[in-house]
Amino acid sequence: MSASGSPGAHAWKACGAIADSDKGPRCPGNGTVCVLLSFPFIFSPCLGCGAGTPEWAALLYYGPFIVIFQFGWAAVQIAHLSLIPELVTNDHEKVELTALRYAFTVVANITVYGAAWLLLRLQGSPHTDVARDVRDQLGVQDVRVFQNLSLLVVGVGAIFSLLFHVGTREGRRPRAEEPDEHSPLLAPPTAQPLLLWKHWLREPAFYQVGLLYMSTRLIVNLSQTYIAMYLTYSLNLPKKFIATIPLVMYVSGFCSSFLMKPVNKCIGRNLTYFVGLLVILAFAAWVALADRFGVAVYVAAVLLGTGCATILVTSLAMTADLIGPHTHSGAFVYGAMSFSDKVANGLAVMAIQSLHPCS
Repeated sequence: MSASGSPGAHAWKACGAIADSDKGPRCPGNGTVCVLLSFPFIFSPCLGCGAGTPEWAALLYYGPFIVIFQFGWAAVQIAHLSLIPELVTNDHEKVELTALRYAFTVVANITVYGAAWLLLRLQGSPHTDVARDVRDQLGVQDVRVFQNLSLLVVGVGAIFSLLFHVGTREGRRPRAEEPDEHSPLLAPPTAQPLLLWKHWLREPAFYQVGLLYMSTRLIVNLSQTYIAMYLTYSLNLPKKFIATIPLVMYVSGFCSSFLMKPVNKCIGRNLTYFVGLLVILAFAAWVALADRFGVAVYVAAVLLGTGCATILVTSLAMTADLIGPHTHSGAFVYGAMSFSDKVANGLAVMAIQSLHPCS
């Protein structure tokens, strides 16, 4: 959910910083600090702003925090993803590690949505009919809820980040050096060709997988971005559904992630991705054709969660397959994918808001 300019550029710089230096753990540590310092301000009221504050002033206030957060998030994500091809070489093991990574991401998301549901339930208000109607709809009265939720998320995340940095020992492989005037003209026959970051730009597969990953992130991120507005403004559901529906989506994605390795073994990467797309198309057709949803909204959430988990895990596994043994430039590949997905998501959100502006 980033704008198409600065956050994407910072993601590109983060990728370059990790790919071009041998101080890998340092960049994730700096990224964690950036997230911890910026995230609470994004979900807190603007300091010094009032009812008459113009939108451009609020944009100037929140913009730097969003840029810092996107830089930190990209640095942590790229470094963490780059560990997968470093740890394993077998294709099925890459799928397993990617699925496990997604599963624990889902656990974190479930925790966040569970906490959001609990905080929204515990929000006090007078027991009058008018107040109850206001309480059931998402509004400015819920600012404190999201502020407390962001502080809770940052606190728990800081603890687990500390455990990761203290308890994880990154193995060092002998790093291949770039050829210079002292390098032999003929490499040994058994030597593996060194694929530097600039060589990836001449590989057609790099752009094919990048387009696939960008499209996957568009589906996943836009559905997560607009699901709350769809539930609240299109279906007119109470605000508790903005916690329960994503919770159902993540639970279904969590369960389906454990099926990724056997399914990939049985039908292969391409067909697994195609099946995930079919599930998402079934959800989209249902939402487009149905006038109203009752309890069936939970079934639709299961379809969306399962489909998004399938295509996201498979696309990440395909990216790991693309990197293969060239792990020294793996961070550049993941960084380039992340850069393209941020630019595409920013442009898509701008296009959607231009075509369907908020009333």
